[in-house]
Amino acid sequence: MIPVRFAQRMQEIEPFSVMEVLERARQLEKAGRRIVHMEIGQPDFAAPQIVIDAAIKAMRERTLGYTPALGLMELREAIAGYYLQHHGLNIPPSRIAVTTGSSAALLLALCALVGPGDEVLMPDPCYPCSRHLVRLTEARPIAIPTDETTAYQPTADMVVAAWRPSTRGILLASPSNPAGTIVEPGELQAICELSGHRGGFTIVDEIYSGLLYEGKAASALCRNPDAIVVSGFSKYFCMTGWRLGWLVAPEALIREVEKLAQNLYVSPPAAAQYAALAAFHPESLAVLETRRLEFRERRNFLFDALRSLGFGIPVLPQGAFYLYADCARFAAQSNALAGQMLEQAGVAVAPGKDFGEHQAHRYLRFAYTRSRGELEEGVERLARMPVVRSALDRSGNTS
Repeated sequence: MIPVRFAQRMQEIEPFSVMEVLERARQLEKAGRRIVHMEIGQPDFAAPQIVIDAAIKAMRERTLGYTPALGLMELREAIAGYYLQHHGLNIPPSRIAVTTGSSAALLLALCALVGPGDEVLMPDPCYPCSRHLVRLTEARPIAIPTDETTAYQPTADMVVAAWRPSTRGILLASPSNPAGTIVEPGELQAICELSGHRGGFTIVDEIYSGLLYEGKAASALCRNPDAIVVSGFSKYFCMTGWRLGWLVAPEALIREVEKLAQNLYVSPPAAAQYAALAAFHPESLAVLETRRLEFRERRNFLFDALRSLGFGIPVLPQGAFYLYADCARFAAQSNALAGQMLEQAGVAVAPGKDFGEHQAHRYLRFAYTRSRGELEEGVERLARMPVVRSALDRSGNTS
């Protein structure tokens, strides 16, 4: 057999460690073990029933052929209406592209903006796809190390220090994965301004913007109308498997995105688009608001519970559905501890190495995408682990 030669970029694109955790968890479940899943960033809720009904109706009554590459105009108009209602922003539908998932939105924007020799700044830790998608364009992701002192988000001063002649822009997420924190509005405006003054772009991943638990969600577009915003239906709208996202960008960029979409996937999935129209119905939004409050209650419980066990979580996340926990008290390597937690306690979590290199060995990501009862069970199991029990005994904590 002739050996296959892979592209150089593949050496820098890593698999998700969390998927290995998930696969091992499934093996244990197949063997009869009960596993508490806190590893995957996927809501445990299905899409609202009105959305499901809309999908069924579309499949029964429509041909469901290709749609325009930028998505149905009705859906682009509905997304524009959502920004007007929730952010007070009057965004023309012509600045909105519907995409095959939010990852596609990010990839299309990056393909249009960067190439070989270019560099894109991003925080470390961050969502792993961010750096891998940059690498796919033959550009280089440049990490800005962050920690709890800046809520795991870069400041404008940090961006200035990292900016180089080859820098083309910066990629942020607010709220973020894995920490669930936001870029403070003043810092966000300063970052947008300094990037713009240098002829660069600012891309902000706002996929979790609907899942904000304190204050009012404020899009980066409120601070800078030229910001490029990635979002979608997976998280707040509970439609992960429907593979539908969107991009808000200057119209000149949207035209380039349209060309790329035509060639990469022709159009977003038609049935999902017709269903998504119902996601903005008041009945659907009422259901989603109830779920947002449920996620907030889960966050509050798990934040206190994990801290009581000795995990370091210095920053209460404002959004998303993750806790980024320092586990150095229990182990030198979080990856090894994640394996222990799965094998000994039947609790699956994501190791920090998925999200970057800066202090990754100290961190685990817990997703509170399970019921309160399951989260309580997971915490109880962790409390019985010898390594956790020993640490609690040394501190005099008998909880």
